[in-house]
Order: sequence, then structure tokens, then C-alpha cells
Amino acid sequence: MRKRFLAKVFVCFLSASLFSGCGRDKNAPLTSDENAFNKNGAPSTDERQAQPKQRLNQNGIREISFDDIIFEMAEDEPFSQKLLPERVTSLVGHEIRIRGYILPSFQQAGLTQFVLVRDNMECCFGPGAALYDCIVVKMLPGRTANFSIRPVAVTGTFGIKELKGPDGSHLAVYSLTGESVR
Repeated sequence: MRKRFLAKVFVCFLSASLFSGCGRDKNAPLTSDENAFNKNGAPSTDERQAQPKQRLNQNGIREISFDDIIFEMAEDEPFSQKLLPERVTSLVGHEIRIRGYILPSFQQAGLTQFVLVRDNMECCFGPGAALYDCIVVKMLPGRTANFSIRPVAVTGTFGIKELKGPDGSHLAVYSLTGESVR
């Protein structure tokens, strides 16, 4: 009985965190990690104009971070792919490797899809991440991942695929066809 109750609480909690989307609480104070961002959570002018370094590892895979896929979006502006800078759209169809945290779910092993977030506190406990702080990962057929509380490195093909909630608001805009998770 107690396990059932805890499971229901967890489902409600997880659903609320997923359906609250990855939209930032615009009224939350900036943290020290956000010094490069303006009060709306968008990159400062200097940061926006900086192009990410195309770091290739020994296998020719682009090493990127969540900082490389940031885009500017006004507080009351709906998402449009026109908001995405060329440095982001140029990654589409390319194999990348990005580090982040797997959003917790009931399944611990054999994950075929999951949400990768910038920070392990973003979507789960706080007001939610920005749209550019989460990536929906769908593993290639026959490939799986295991949940970890530690950061993981996901390798796969980057894409842009809008995921909307029941109310039509965007929950995520980035996708990754996952090849491996380490």
C-alpha cells in the first residue's frame, strides 16, 4: 500500500515537472552560473555573438556543451525556429557528444528514450530549465541507457524537433538520436 502511494506521488511529481516544460521562471534571481545572461535568461550580447569552437574528438565527433545551443528568446515570445542561430542549426544532422544529466523516471535500466538536461536540479526540483537546457534523446534500435545520478556523455545525431504539451506550449525543441551513453 505504501509503495503504491509513493509511486503515485512520484508519477504526479514527474508529470508536473515534465509538463511544466523546460520554461524558465523569469522572476527567479540570477545565480552565479548565469552571469553571462541578461535578466530574461537570454545570453548577453557578447555571448550570443560568440561562435562555439568546433571541437572534434579523435573519432571526428563534435564535442559540444549546452552553452553551444543557447538562443535568445524574449520573455513573452513564443518559440519559432527562426530564433535559432546558425551555430545551432549548423549542428543538425551531425554527430555530437554532449554531457548532462538524465531526467529521472521509473525505469532505471534499459532506457530507450529520456530527457537530457543541463543540470540535475533543473526540471526535477526547480522552476524548470530554459528550452535550450533540455534535449529529448531517443536511442537507436537495440541501444539503451541506464539512469545515473552522475553526469553522462551522450553521443548521437543532433536534430531540432519541437515537443509540445497538451496546452500547446513547447516542452523541448532539441532532439538527439542516441548512439551511446557513458
